[in-house]
Amino acid sequence: MRRVTLTQFLIEQQRAGRISPDLRLLIEVVARAVKAISVNVSKGALAGVLGEAGTDNVQGEAQKKLDVIANEILLQANEWGGHLAAMASEEVETVHQIPFDYPKGGFLLLFDPLDGSSNIDVNISVGTIFSVLRNPAGGSEPTEANFLQPGSEQVAAGYAVYGPSTQLVLTVGNGVHGFTLDREMGSFVYTQPFMTIPVDTQEFAINASNARFWEQPVKRYVDEMQAGKGGPLGKDYNMRWVASMVADVHRILTRGGIFMYPMDEKCRAKGGKLRLMYEANPMAMLVEQAGGAASTGRERIMDLKPTELHQRVPVILGSKNEVERVVSYHLEA
Repeated sequence: MRRVTLTQFLIEQQRAGRISPDLRLLIEVVARAVKAISVNVSKGALAGVLGEAGTDNVQGEAQKKLDVIANEILLQANEWGGHLAAMASEEVETVHQIPFDYPKGGFLLLFDPLDGSSNIDVNISVGTIFSVLRNPAGGSEPTEANFLQPGSEQVAAGYAVYGPSTQLVLTVGNGVHGFTLDREMGSFVYTQPFMTIPVDTQEFAINASNARFWEQPVKRYVDEMQAGKGGPLGKDYNMRWVASMVADVHRILTRGGIFMYPMDEKCRAKGGKLRLMYEANPMAMLVEQAGGAASTGRERIMDLKPTELHQRVPVILGSKNEVERVVSYHLEA
């Protein structure tokens, strides 16, 4: 059986008119950065990269050493290629401009360099999330306002999960496609074509320690799932929670489920827990392209018009029928 690499897949997408040459090359640069991050993550204590960096990110969260390393790898890899007008990172407060001596392109790249980094020191899967937008500014230097586009404007989105194997999951608006890193060959191989989320599920992912803070619609839904076959939903559910959005969403894209980080009293003042531009939008695009749904509980995530670069939102995504049920409970309330 002929093995198709990520490069071959992207060339075929370009030939079909789905992506431009510049977008193809941009995704390849991101993939090369992912390989470098994968090497650093896999070495762990051997490379002295575990533990705190001694700094905080823009959200005031303590950074891990690998947060800083992954962020630098992505910035440096993408600065010089000529495909980008600017970048934005969850770890950095302001827009990262392309150095003046490098050529500039027509795209904007946003990323969470190392999602779930609290899991690094205990050797649990972490990941990288990215989103690509067109730059509406033309030839002028992009500002934060240029990035504030709804998720429906994304031209590509994806994530890498660093687990037993490193996988890259990608959409360019034509379904969701999974690639596995062949470490010996140094290339991503096409292993999961057209990943699809079942419309129904019996698995849910939520941080149950926050139950006392949840709004009534979420309490109702979780209570109904925990009631099992004898309850109103008529089936038993299992709970899975990794505390790494990439790992939890990857499981959903692989076998179905629903992931929830809903609005609650604990995060209400911030607008939610997860970042719209770096986490919610790219994951929403992937989930919808795989036949699922993604909502705040009150509206479609990709319809939101961002108001700031580091905006937070509630997130409920996964199997379509389950997400729609939770949304209906919010509407009833």
